[in-house]
Amino acid sequence: MKNVKTVALGMCMLTVVSGFTFTSCSTKQGTGTLIGAGGGAALGSIIGAIAGHGKGAAIGAAIGGAVGAGAGTLIGRHMDKVAAQAAQVENAKVETVTDANGLKAVKVTFDNGILFKVGKSDLQAGAKTDLTKFSQVLKNNTDCQVDIQGYASSDGSDQLNLTLSQSRANAVKNYLTSICGVSASQIKNAVGYGETNLVTNADGTENREASRRVEVYLYASQAMVDAANAGTLK
Repeated sequence: MKNVKTVALGMCMLTVVSGFTFTSCSTKQGTGTLIGAGGGAALGSIIGAIAGHGKGAAIGAAIGGAVGAGAGTLIGRHMDKVAAQAAQVENAKVETVTDANGLKAVKVTFDNGILFKVGKSDLQAGAKTDLTKFSQVLKNNTDCQVDIQGYASSDGSDQLNLTLSQSRANAVKNYLTSICGVSASQIKNAVGYGETNLVTNADGTENREASRRVEVYLYASQAMVDAANAGTLK
């Protein structure tokens, strides 16, 4: 039996730290759902950078120069607005997380059961509708950079799952850029991680349905950081 790897952000839990409430996984399907809303840069300072996906992949490129506390707060408020927009997308699960720079970022998870048929990487018709709506969020927030991560359940071989998850990540990227008109330069990475970071149930067993997913991360670009440091970010 394969070892089950878990990721803290994928666990179903509610944590309250210094007055901030963080929730994950307790979402509703059908309409986009916003999970958790912290307080600007304080969220980043509390929970640190996003846990490495696969072998240490972190969300967010290195930022040139220091980010002041005031700038971090402005970025946090801006990303809250981005999260609220993403939460309007059908079948999107939205969370606020932190990037590698300790800044607030937005994580949007699309269940592969909605996007793809089992074992396939061709987008289903309903998925295209959802992604078309989601693309508008990206086009409305070009100061956000984007990473796309594909995952699979433990069913099948490691290599098959790695290849399948990469194909699914590519399918989402290609649809967003080629069909929806999102700038290819905005999407920095599209990577499949196979069956790493499996989602587990409360009893520690794998939640296979939830493990089959695509995660999209929106995080601050250098331009956003510069605007925040200048006090002009809205």
